Amino acid sequence: MAGIEIEALIRQLSKLPGLGPRSARRIALALIKRRETLLDPLVQTLGAAADAVKICSTCGNYDSQDPCSICADARRDASIICVVEDVADLWALERTGAFKGRYHVTGGLLSPLDGIGPTDLKIERLGARATRAEVREVIMALPATVDGQTTAHYIAERLKGTDTTVSGLAHGMPIGGELDYLDDGTISAALRARRPV
Repeated sequence: MAGIEIEALIRQLSKLPGLGPRSARRIALALIKRRETLLDPLVQTLGAAADAVKICSTCGNYDSQDPCSICADARRDASIICVVEDVADLWALERTGAFKGRYHVTGGLLSPLDGIGPTDLKIERLGARATRAEVREVIMALPATVDGQTTAHYIAERLKGTDTTVSGLAHGMPIGGELDYLDDGTISAALRARRPV
């Protein structure tokens, strides 16, 4: 059996998303076998990231500067804010290169059953940002789940009476999708969101 330190490494690795105990063991073994080329550089990189990465006080993104490089970029359109649940969602949108505005990370979704209310999320800060004169539109890029739609509706209600337009991402048929492989909810949303061809 492995030593205490190796077992501790395996336990820590297995806490990462998508890694179970077996995958964690394989990764731990690979790191140990290739100490100079994998383990030592990883330890240095993790330490550097722990010291340098900050949470943007404006939008909630992770970066080595505050405000983050997106919020600090004068070329970004400050009149549009895209609301996402998590930084992973922000990164997914950035990968597309299709959105050139600013972001706001809520840090979760409203979930009365789980006891998560508006004060547990970064919704108040969004309200303050969205009511600035330069902001014309807030795009809800939240999940198409009950909690996601509840959160979007709550934010939209909070912004009623302002000059800010609230919009949502389209839902329905993905590009390259075939009807036979889609779930009923996606097909229903696609039918409701149909438009002229």
